[in-house]
Amino acid sequence: MRRKTDFLVIGSGIAGLTFALKVADKGTVTIVTKGSADDTATRYAQGGIAAVMYTPDNYEKHIRDTMVAGDELNNPEIVRITITESTERIKELINWGTNFDRTATGRFDLGKEGGHSEFRVLHHKDQTGLEIERALLSKIANNPNITFLEHCFAVELITQHHLGKPVCRRSNDINCLGAYILDTNTGSIDTILARVTMLSTGGAGNVYSSTTNPPVATGDGIAMVYRAKGKVENMEFIQFHPTSLFNPKEKPSFLITEALRGFGAILRNQVGEAFMEKYDERGSLAPRDIVARSIDTEMKLSGTEHLYLDCRHLDKEGLLSHFPTIYAKCLSIGIDITRDMIPIVPSAHYTCGGIKVDEFARTSIHYLYASGECASTGLHGANRLASNSLLEALVFSHRASLDAIKMIENIDYCDEVPDWNAEGMVLNEEMVLITHTLKELQLIMSHYVGIVRSNLRLKRAIDRLRILHRETEELYNKSILTQNICELRNLINTAYLIIKAATERKESRGLHYSIDYPRVSNLVDDKHYED
Repeated sequence: MRRKTDFLVIGSGIAGLTFALKVADKGTVTIVTKGSADDTATRYAQGGIAAVMYTPDNYEKHIRDTMVAGDELNNPEIVRITITESTERIKELINWGTNFDRTATGRFDLGKEGGHSEFRVLHHKDQTGLEIERALLSKIANNPNITFLEHCFAVELITQHHLGKPVCRRSNDINCLGAYILDTNTGSIDTILARVTMLSTGGAGNVYSSTTNPPVATGDGIAMVYRAKGKVENMEFIQFHPTSLFNPKEKPSFLITEALRGFGAILRNQVGEAFMEKYDERGSLAPRDIVARSIDTEMKLSGTEHLYLDCRHLDKEGLLSHFPTIYAKCLSIGIDITRDMIPIVPSAHYTCGGIKVDEFARTSIHYLYASGECASTGLHGANRLASNSLLEALVFSHRASLDAIKMIENIDYCDEVPDWNAEGMVLNEEMVLITHTLKELQLIMSHYVGIVRSNLRLKRAIDRLRILHRETEELYNKSILTQNICELRNLINTAYLIIKAATERKESRGLHYSIDYPRVSNLVDDKHYED
């Protein structure tokens, strides 16, 4: 099937839906999502969305907190743009029907998370992302210009390459013409031609064995752009959330929001000691890279698989009111958080690098935008400040819409694009190969490219990855396409980018910590983290 649309949006989280809503008055919009409409990372975001709403908070404080958390590797101009536009984007989200928690006086009940100097995190109990996704999907449903294609997987971006014209990574004239889409219900690969394409495909947490990301987070957008010879950057900075629920049989790992530490919960080791103060004067509210690395070190010192988060001293009524989902989840596995400590372990959580974009979310490929976790805007630097991600998606999808609307009338469809050629492909009857390769990949990344790294570990990782890449490409090139093999291919591609970037960074910075390049932070000597 061939289809034409003015705006093609790949992904249905906050970034994709925001862009779709903003451009829908200017043309037809087709949203492609590989699962159901609400099967996105956005719905799993518990903590909230950071924005300056009241004094004594101000933009300069939020900007400074973001820069400090990012180890000053952030782009200062992008940080200022994002933070100064935060309040207006939040007001817009509320006008679209999002309900944030308020106090009895009607003011927003703002939370505080690690790395923030003020209370500025808007939330809807501990289901903020779910509430935002609900509001956006509700508004989308009432827009006649928007078409939703569920259970459709983006296989490749269409560029001049598919017209027989060579492109290379140094080219500055690559055009995105649309995408090839696999309908997972029928197995057909459809051609969607678009004037403008927005990638909002989320992160790549499933490259690791333990992740808080949903199964759909397989680095699809990042891998597609890299294969299309687009620019990708800062992939070494993978954020591990310090506190996922230790429950090894469960995937994805259940997230214990940082807002719980902002509410007063304390990290403790296996013997019940509060240990964070010896790593950072901010204690349990230090930025995520420091907390995750500290937990990793404590686990190695004790030889244990998890540590604890202690809520027992907190006000029970307030605890249950603010964190009902966490309370119910823990209770379902026999943990009463008002009486028992929560077993926790760091899990892969957020991809801080990604597709390189500018201040209007434009990628290095013409007519192609990227927003949300798949994009690298320059906001996060070497480490994302808690609750800045949903805000980033709002700001850059808005800015992308302004640019796309301005230029779309000057973009024509390319009717010469050929349909997908599946001639000679056969059905893969060895699905176990895909399953085993995925597990092997995740173990390689978890063991060698995790929270603490070294040159030797990275070398072992890339050597093993080359074998997986060769085997998977051979299978891909002769198989009738399925979502599983496409996702595996994307994960291997993304893993390569992470290892390559980590190998090239000859320093420890933010989320990339190597024992071969120790550094002294402004608070704590790195000797704590050597192993």
